[in-house]
Amino acid sequence: MAAKPQKIPNFETALAELEQLVVDMEVGKLSLEDSLSSYQRGAELLKICRGRLEDVQQQVRILEDGILKDFIVNPADSSDPSQKEEG
Repeated sequence: MAAKPQKIPNFETALAELEQLVVDMEVGKLSLEDSLSSYQRGAELLKICRGRLEDVQQQVRILEDGILKDFIVNPADSSDPSQKEEG
């Protein structure tokens, strides 16, 4: 019977799994075989995360017409001193 293809996780899920693998490997609670499997899975997850980040960066470039701009959450809360009243 053929192996069922593994569903590709979203960025947040992949990153959380990758972080947990790193913690598990750093504390040394895995056997050598499990460490190797974890390393391989980590490489897969890293590739997924990098790919998703690159996709998003490209989408931002397209949306901004090729010019990346500073992200301001709320322009009214700007920390620009020239916008503050002196008292």
